[in-house]
Amino acid sequence: MRKQDLPSKICPICERPFTWRARWRNNWEAVVYCSRRCSGQRNSRGRQR
Repeated sequence: MRKQDLPSKICPICERPFTWRARWRNNWEAVVYCSRRCSGQRNSRGRQR
């Protein structure tokens, strides 16, 4: 499978697209953030912008 064929989502924090990863294979529907950094910033997003 090529990278272009993998599903992707948009991160609500950094607003960048990110693609499916093998470690997310069991819970892709539940993945919201592209990284742990963005996941940690979810509560402080309003203060940054």
